[in-house]
This record gives sequence, C-alpha cells and structure tokens, in this order.
Amino acid sequence: MNNEIINVKLSDDESAVVILDQTALPNETKFITLKGKEELFEAIYTLRVRGAPAIGIFAAYALYVLAKQLENEENESFINKINKLSAYLDSSRPTAVNLSTQLKRMIALVEKQKMNSVKQIVEAMKKEAIDIYNEDVAMCRAISEHGLTLIKKGDGIMTQCNAGPIATSKYGTALGPIIMGQEQGFDLKAYICETRPLLQGARLTAFELVNAGVDSTLICDNMASIAMSEGKINAVFAGCDRIARNGDVANKVGTSSLAILAKHYGIPFYIFGPSTTIDMNCPSGKDIEIEERNPEEIKEMFYVKPMAPKEVKTYNPAFDVTPNELITAIITETGIHKPGESIMEFVNNL
Repeated sequence: MNNEIINVKLSDDESAVVILDQTALPNETKFITLKGKEELFEAIYTLRVRGAPAIGIFAAYALYVLAKQLENEENESFINKINKLSAYLDSSRPTAVNLSTQLKRMIALVEKQKMNSVKQIVEAMKKEAIDIYNEDVAMCRAISEHGLTLIKKGDGIMTQCNAGPIATSKYGTALGPIIMGQEQGFDLKAYICETRPLLQGARLTAFELVNAGVDSTLICDNMASIAMSEGKINAVFAGCDRIARNGDVANKVGTSSLAILAKHYGIPFYIFGPSTTIDMNCPSGKDIEIEERNPEEIKEMFYVKPMAPKEVKTYNPAFDVTPNELITAIITETGIHKPGESIMEFVNNL
C-alpha cells in the first residue's frame, strides 16, 4: 500500500468528495466520486468509507461539499439547512464518535461565522475540513512513533479489524507502528484476525500490511488463543471507535475476546486512537450504543451461495466493549496512557 495515496479527498473542482471504495478491496482498487447527500450518507452506512478517523475526515469534507451547493441561499436558510444536513449524516452510524465530533466541529464553526456572508462561511468550512485532515496526518505519525516504543525487533503483533492508512489519513493508528517499524527495519510479524462480521482484517488489514512488505499471517478469529499459547504473539494492537471517559473502549466485535485471551496469556493489550475518539459525554462502556448490522452480512455476503439456513436468526453486532481493566495502555497522539490512571488525568485535562 502506498502510504501517499489519499483515501479521502476533495475533487479537483471541490464539488465532490473522492474516496477509495473499501468495499471493493482487496480485489479492486477503485475510487468513487460523491456529491449528493444520499450517496454521501450511503458511503458511511455501507462502509465504503470506514475507520473512525477517516469517517470524521469524510464527514467534514461532505458537509463542505453540501454547503457549496447552498451558496445562493439566504444566511438564515443556509444555517438551518446545513444543521439538518449535519444531523442527517450523523445518523448514518452510531458507534464511531469521530463522525459526530467532526460534524459538531464544523457546525460550531458555522455558528461562529453566522454573521458573515454564506460564501465566507463556506470558505471557512473548507479550511476547517482541510485542517481536520492535516491534524489527522500529524496524529497518525505521533501515535505510530509512540507505539513503536512498546515493541522490539522481531516481535509478533496480533491485530483486530483495520486501523491502517485507509482507515485514517496516513500511517494509521494500530497499524501505524507496524508499518513505521517495517520502514525502520524492525522485521515485525503480523498475525491478522479476519474480523467478523465484515472480514475487515482479511480484506483490508492483510491488503495494507502485505503491500507494506510486512511478514503477515491471516488467521480466523477463533484461532487467536492457539497462536498466543504457542508463543507467536508478543503484543495485541487494536484501534478504537469510541473511548468512554473511564477508559472502556468500543472497537470491532472480537476485540474484547482478544483482551481476555491476552490477559490469560500475559500478553500486553494496547488500544490506539486519537484523542478525538474519547467521548467526554460517555461515562463508561455501558453507555456506548452498539451498532447491529444486516443479518445477510453473516449468512450470504462473500459466499457464492447462502452459508446458513434462511430461517436461522442472527445476532450481528459490529462492535463490542473492552473494559479498561483489560487494557495495558491506550496510545493517543499525546502519549501512552494507563486506563484508570493517566488516561483519567489526560481526559480530565481535555
């Protein structure tokens, strides 16, 4: 994977958002151009764009693109409509906090600029969206550098879901230290859980790490325990979609299982994410809404024929919550934080 590929960006004429369609990977590298509110919504909902930081960047660009389409509105009408469009985009997915965080940031800017002309507001929104992207690039590099201090050359790292460049802006969060380590000759070995329900480990993480030249091995989610028991794993790296105020973490379903296994085998379990993923309004993991996906993603998706009886019921949560006591440390762009200790001090100073 070329780290310089920008997976979420404005079109050359700034009338649309261009994204790498993650649903087409790994078989096809396809970019699509989006400008209507329904197709922008659909891109988030169907995971064409995914990864908490990437969703936040996309949402900021999307709101700017939609704002450009309203440049001829009167000021009051523009503000009313842009607020409704923000709420509409925010309703596409409930768990990843970056979506609502960055939309709120854009709306706060609109409110601050409301006495200016609509064209001036729109131009300010463009600058804010670009700032969000650039901040994420710097954040990914800082997280990667902090994470690299936690491992040594030749280590085996287990991953869950996808938290690499295509889920963010550049290096990624949980995959960032692995990719940066490869650049610096760490000779790391990655063990990639396929990650149900959408196989984002198999389809996306494997794609990124193989293309980065990392020694990569794909395993089914239920093979994590035997890999740990055989001494192959020195650390578990996972991303996050929301961090509660107490340090509980929501990430792709299966993350909490890895945390339990890691504790049993005495393996450090690390969560990686930007400080924007911390939800100050969420006291604990019990307060995080867990998205449940379409049953067909388990029963039919990726199969030539259905893999389960049509009548069988499914339970298809996209995320689970890992309690803070199972987490060795949470790594943000500001450093390495211990849940319940320095993470609380860090959160309280935000």
